[in-house]
Amino acid sequence: MSPPKPSRIASHAGSWYDSSGPGLSAQLDRFLDAVPASTTPIGTESSKGAPVSIPSSGARAIIAPHAGYAYSGPAAAWAYKALDLSNAKRIFLLGPSHHYYLSRCALSRCGAYETPLGDLQIDLATVAELDKSGHFDRMSIDTDEAEHSLEMHLPYIYKMCSRAFSSPSAFPKLVPILVGSTEPATEKQYGALLAPYLSDPSNVFIISSDFCHWGQRFRYTYYRTPDGTAHNLRSAGKRPSNPRIHESIALVDQMCMDAVESGEHDEFLSVLHETGNTVCGRHPIGVMMAAIEQLWTANPSSEADEGGRFKFVRYERSSDCVDVRDSSVSYCSAHAIL
Repeated sequence: MSPPKPSRIASHAGSWYDSSGPGLSAQLDRFLDAVPASTTPIGTESSKGAPVSIPSSGARAIIAPHAGYAYSGPAAAWAYKALDLSNAKRIFLLGPSHHYYLSRCALSRCGAYETPLGDLQIDLATVAELDKSGHFDRMSIDTDEAEHSLEMHLPYIYKMCSRAFSSPSAFPKLVPILVGSTEPATEKQYGALLAPYLSDPSNVFIISSDFCHWGQRFRYTYYRTPDGTAHNLRSAGKRPSNPRIHESIALVDQMCMDAVESGEHDEFLSVLHETGNTVCGRHPIGVMMAAIEQLWTANPSSEADEGGRFKFVRYERSSDCVDVRDSSVSYCSAHAIL
């Protein structure tokens, strides 16, 4: 008999979010219940897309942020409110590695992920199946617990499952995947590997990403005007006003959101290359977009029906920068119907 798998502790509870189960549950309920739920279109944060409605039947993939809940919790609620768990048996959670360098993707060694609300069980069979492909590393426990991009989604996942299922024993199991600094070809390789799982209606995919990290502390002071003129702002320079810095940040984020909504992996990579936008989950997003393109190759009609195209429904920033000494992080929420 194999030895029992360790549980990953909720290492960021008490700092990035409430460590009290009742308090955390009430906070997530407030975030979720503040999002309008209606068949009436709520609008769109994309400059290209048409208005969308949430909740959305068949929405099996979302993009949501992973900052402390005081910052990104309300934005994340818009993605989770759209999520359809009605047929879910497992949840793939893809997040970027902030502290540990990887050129590939890595799987967890744990048997469960703890949250203040309760534990989420790992789908050990699916993890073993992926591991056998030879394309994955394994996270150490320390690496797993140091990373916040996966953990910040766990309470939301538990909360949404508690709303959709009768008991924790019926919850879908989790497949956490830490995505490293992958090359475009590597993202396409992982996309092809994950596409069969994406085509299964019992699988849900959650992609963890914040968007622009702007400011000198992030070493990113890119400034762009609507006509495409761009340069990096310097401390001694004049404060720009047309557009203001936060309006420039929104413009650059909008370019990235539009590229994601295009469904074209290469288009997303091109915009990132042009702007240098510090989208910390660009590699998990890239893997997901590559997987969707694989589905379109296998079933061209799904592309024509816009199946799998992400729709952004929320965009906000931690603050509105007006001076180069300011800083902000952007938070976006999107969902895709598959």
